[in-house]
Amino acid sequence: MLDVQSSSAAEHSVPGAHDGPPGGRGPAPAPALPYAAVASVLGALYFLYSWVQYDRFRTPSWDLGIFEQSVRAYAELRAPIVDIKGPGFLILGDHFSPVTALLAPLYWVWSSPLALLLAQAALFAASAVVVGRTAQQVLGSRAAGIGLTVAYGLSWGLQEAVKSDFHEIAFAVPLLALTCRALLLGRWTAAVAWSAPLVLVKEDMGLTVAMVGAVLFVKGQKRLGAALAAFGTLFFALTVLVLIPAASRVGQYDYWAKIEKSGDGADVSFLDSVVGAFQHGEKWEMVLFLVGVTGFLCLRSPLTLLVLPTLAWRFLSHDPNHWGMFWHYNAILMPVVFLALVDAVRAVRTSPRPWLVAYGKVVVPVVTAIALVHAMDMPLRELLRSETYRTDARTLDARRAVAAVPEGTSVETNVTLMAHLTGDHTVYWVGGAQGVSPDYLALDLASGWSQPVTDPVGLASQLHPEARYAVSAQAGQFVVLRRQ
Repeated sequence: MLDVQSSSAAEHSVPGAHDGPPGGRGPAPAPALPYAAVASVLGALYFLYSWVQYDRFRTPSWDLGIFEQSVRAYAELRAPIVDIKGPGFLILGDHFSPVTALLAPLYWVWSSPLALLLAQAALFAASAVVVGRTAQQVLGSRAAGIGLTVAYGLSWGLQEAVKSDFHEIAFAVPLLALTCRALLLGRWTAAVAWSAPLVLVKEDMGLTVAMVGAVLFVKGQKRLGAALAAFGTLFFALTVLVLIPAASRVGQYDYWAKIEKSGDGADVSFLDSVVGAFQHGEKWEMVLFLVGVTGFLCLRSPLTLLVLPTLAWRFLSHDPNHWGMFWHYNAILMPVVFLALVDAVRAVRTSPRPWLVAYGKVVVPVVTAIALVHAMDMPLRELLRSETYRTDARTLDARRAVAAVPEGTSVETNVTLMAHLTGDHTVYWVGGAQGVSPDYLALDLASGWSQPVTDPVGLASQLHPEARYAVSAQAGQFVVLRRQ
């Protein structure tokens, strides 16, 4: 359970745990260089994995193409129109993530989807520096700091996010690390300053900001905590009830349906969603691994409260993609539980239970060892295999298909080729270009279909009965059709 009282007591016993008067002793120094070195290696691994996945056409979803279109629009000083979601679709009517506009200057230097993947790798690596340095400052041990930097950097939540290509939560990860660091060091104003921008990362993060306010309240900062909690709650309501509906074509926040409708589209009451939230083993497996990655000791820190808003909406959702350990949804939880572990290790040093004191002394090396062993069954392990870097026939065929679509044309495609076409084409999602007859269709016939596609011309006539298409190029499982 959350040991708020012991955690608070421990904080008062650590010099520099709270903001004090000028001249007061601060936390022990922790030079950044060792952590920056470790984080640089981690960031290089993240980007290498992302680059190989992109270069070999192994993109797992349409999200990289979506963010590529939106960031490119910001870079060109246009509204963030994402045609992949539908012709003329304003992405702020889907998810509220204006923070991605910060990547526009990067596109002025390097206009490529790889720029997004590099930015995400750098943001994740930066958060590892925060986690490691904070651990050394709070626990007084560089070995503990380096160990937790490695354990955190190889954690399953971050690795699965890297595997899932780019997402806006890349910004939330270092912001949450900095927020938790400020809370651990008693820098209350800094905690507010680092957490408040989370509302610009994604609409649900307003509730996480509100929970930061709750933690501040628990730690005795009642007025500041209440104000931050109110800000987070109100901004969440403003976003999902006003801002997103105003930008949406349908005038509402579409993702309520994840809670209000079952997987087969049937209406589900909120009460039934709450009752059913605890019925799927995948959810509990995810929670087990979430707290287990810290040796379960994170449960003794009030910082762990910050995971509850994210877990709540994921438990309520009827979309199985939200339940388990895959995709990017767990990345924002990693800095929270690892810094909660740091808080807990500090707290149990003064525990009256000898076994708990002993456990606190060994938990960091144990967690580090577990992370290293677990990493051998995680995505980055692929970097150790020679076949990962091999350019196979499928990759060569995909490159030929991309080259067969002239620059500046419009094209309708599915996931495999999507992010490779968004840079210099108007790209639509296959089946999502209603009212438009694209110049080309570029299709992976072996991916994403309920049944194998044997007649691409016939498929084209089904997608666009108002137009005629003929095959202009074919390479293996890829086919390109041109409008006649």
